[in-house]
Amino acid sequence: MPKYAASSAVLGVHRVDLCLEDNHDEHHTSHFYAAAAKEALVVRRGEPFRLRIHFNRDYSPSKDAISFILSVADDTKPSPGHGTLNALVPHDGIDFLGDTLEWGAGIESHEGLTLTVLIKPPSTCPVTEWRLDIDTKLLGDGSRSYPLPLPIYILFNPWCPDDQVYLEDREQRKEYVMHDTTLIWRGSYNRLRPSVWKIGQFERHVLECSLKVLGTVGKIPPAYRGDPVRVARALSALVNSVDDDGVLLGNWSEDFSGGVAPTKWTGSAEILQQFHKTQKSVKFAQCWNFSGVLATIARSLGIPARIITCYSSAHDTQASLTVDVFIDSNNKKLEAETTDSIWNYHVWNELWMQRPDLGIGQNGSYDGWQVVDATPQEASDNMYRVGPASVLAVKHGEILRPFDGGFVFAEVNADKLYWRYNGPSQPLKLLRKDTLAIGHLISTKAVLKWEREDITDTYKHAERSEEERSTMLKALKQSRHAFSRYYLNDNFNDVEFDMELKDDIKIGENFSVVLKVTNKSETVTHLATGQVNCDAVLYTGVGAMEVKVLGFELELKPKTSEYVRMEVIFEEYFEKLSSQAAFQISAAAKVKDTDYDYYAQDDFRVRKPDIKFQLGEASIVAQKELDVIVRLANPLPIPLHKGIFTVEGPGIEQPLKFKIAEIPVGGTAAATFKYTPPYAGRGTMLAKFTSRELDDVDGYKHYEIEPRPEDVLQPNGSHRRSNIIRRRTDVIA
Repeated sequence: MPKYAASSAVLGVHRVDLCLEDNHDEHHTSHFYAAAAKEALVVRRGEPFRLRIHFNRDYSPSKDAISFILSVADDTKPSPGHGTLNALVPHDGIDFLGDTLEWGAGIESHEGLTLTVLIKPPSTCPVTEWRLDIDTKLLGDGSRSYPLPLPIYILFNPWCPDDQVYLEDREQRKEYVMHDTTLIWRGSYNRLRPSVWKIGQFERHVLECSLKVLGTVGKIPPAYRGDPVRVARALSALVNSVDDDGVLLGNWSEDFSGGVAPTKWTGSAEILQQFHKTQKSVKFAQCWNFSGVLATIARSLGIPARIITCYSSAHDTQASLTVDVFIDSNNKKLEAETTDSIWNYHVWNELWMQRPDLGIGQNGSYDGWQVVDATPQEASDNMYRVGPASVLAVKHGEILRPFDGGFVFAEVNADKLYWRYNGPSQPLKLLRKDTLAIGHLISTKAVLKWEREDITDTYKHAERSEEERSTMLKALKQSRHAFSRYYLNDNFNDVEFDMELKDDIKIGENFSVVLKVTNKSETVTHLATGQVNCDAVLYTGVGAMEVKVLGFELELKPKTSEYVRMEVIFEEYFEKLSSQAAFQISAAAKVKDTDYDYYAQDDFRVRKPDIKFQLGEASIVAQKELDVIVRLANPLPIPLHKGIFTVEGPGIEQPLKFKIAEIPVGGTAAATFKYTPPYAGRGTMLAKFTSRELDDVDGYKHYEIEPRPEDVLQPNGSHRRSNIIRRRTDVIA
């Protein structure tokens, strides 16, 4: 209600039209749920927004004074000095719009009781919730104040050249700011697996939660919430629960009681909605969940963001820029001594921004993509976070530039060293140095395409190139770690080992590991002894559980090859398999009467089936109901019990769940439901299946939604907007 301070002759605000439809169209915010529901004004900094003010009498410029007071909603002491309190007196006209670095207000038009004004937040202002009060004065006779009842959310603006997150490419803005569904690559480097993630940055409460956590969990003072570097670093910490009770609680075991298994989440909206409601860390997450949620918050705030997967990603615990694996005399990995690890894959984010804090280096500015990783691995400045680290700085081995460049460099380019450990009083023996093991197939979703884009060359020079080795040497010289190096293997080339894995094995099938051993000598017979191991592991490369081991002894005649074949059947591996179906295959051998030791290790996973979709209509039309069927064939030689399909898509407020009691051997499960597409454009529906015997199965379907005929062209030749209708889908048994 208006507050009265003097005579009723003072100009009074009757109501304010926020011009939501026009403002949200012009500021690219019309998809936000709150905006569609007319619950807030959502605008981007550096661009003006329009207000239409209706007074209780005609506005007279000669006697009525108007001012707009904008203040950060959660700042207890907003001040002009901090940029969190601004008093604007509107100009007559809109000439002020050219300067995007200052607040401005101007009168666009005046008709009787109605005044139309434009207000422009600067391209550097805090990204947060703002409060607006409209003060009116009658010259010499008192004042009134009208508090706007709805909040104003001001976001980063990648469309504005003066904003630090400006992204010039139009198609990239569509992909990295506006698209609400993406692909996340998982699996292993020899069996890539894309899975769909509903980013959901426009869903109900996601924006409110994203803005709120900057202050409550991220503890960024209001004055600094417009700095994308500071925001990115805070997001890296607040998305995980370590240190600050942030959004998600990590769990890399196989026990997810008391929460949701990481493989069962289909998107970020449900996670953020739960955190917004309870203010308690949501259980449970692994790297791709952390990355999905960080992408959601960043895109909702207006920072261009994408999700990155690095296969064979190193976790260097000692800042040595090497991954050191210690093997005992029985060819077993020493878990206690081997603190470094190699993840089958690791998922992080890149956020797009300028980096004025880094200055200009030998290779130019450090603007562009910055690595930000919310998975809690190592502490940085006493908190579990990574970044923002310039991708360009990582590529050129500049590991000391903030933030955490050395850790990211090791993730994509460390050397992998295998050491023989014979006890504390014995020297280490370097069995093998692998300069090619780390950082394969660095991947992200291609711009406006449902396929993989390989961005490995943005992180490192080509393997085996002179630039790659010189960059590694440059980085090692900057590392302060002094890891002792003892002596190398004898130079011995007579016997060659080659481990072979068939790379397309479906879960439920048997598979074999083959070790080819070749004696290249033309005169000498050699005796090789060793073993081949198959261990089930987590995708992080730890938690090994032995599936099978096969010892061998081979007499190798000159110029001949022998083969060691280990068959692994379904019954041997099924009970030990983790939810992500990952194995670690290793082979160790000695050649008698030489000092030569061989050791090799590789990742392997069995492929899971895809969920299939059937959308019932030849053409899919906005706001027209259709039937959808999801199906899954059982790939295992045993029945599946207590199955659940989870389905998400545009306009589905809460994920749909369908229970399947049992799928027999060779059988197919199906679920049918009614679905109403909410708006025209591109749509992606995704599904996840879990059961007692088989989980982390997913599938997706892309489709084009045509506009309703009445939305296309009206009789007068104008186009009519359709309102987004969001409702829970009906379920047919």
